[in-house]
Amino acid sequence: MSSGDFYFAINATFRFIHDRFGMDGLRAYWRELGRDYFRPLSERFRDGGLPAVEAYWRDFFRQQPCGAAEVIREPEQVRIEVRDCPALRWLRDHNRDVFEHYCDHCRYVSEEIADQAGMRFELEGGGSQCRQRFISGRDAQP
Repeated sequence: MSSGDFYFAINATFRFIHDRFGMDGLRAYWRELGRDYFRPLSERFRDGGLPAVEAYWRDFFRQQPCGAAEVIREPEQVRIEVRDCPALRWLRDHNRDVFEHYCDHCRYVSEEIADQAGMRFELEGGGSQCRQRFISGRDAQP
């Protein structure tokens, strides 16, 4: 199984949870993923700061089967410029019906990861192109 095939599973999972429990249930699921499942990642970010955030996302995108993203570390943030989302590219290239709220998971999961790490997360855009930012300190100004 290709690592990209995981996107088939989460696309279907998100759709199932939404259809069964509604948008509120799906948001709760994403927040719980960020808070609980990704707790070790939050701890790594908290302990390692922005260098750990940068290293994780560089490695993440390097392992993706497709897509295009750039990870940029700046003094107070790590910015991720997604020009072609690997998940959406994989799903579309394999003729899958992409769940209409698929992109929303990045916001809810990453907000929880960042919060647990003592950081702030921001996301702009969606639908295959976005800018994500992990910012030092919860109170940092944009």
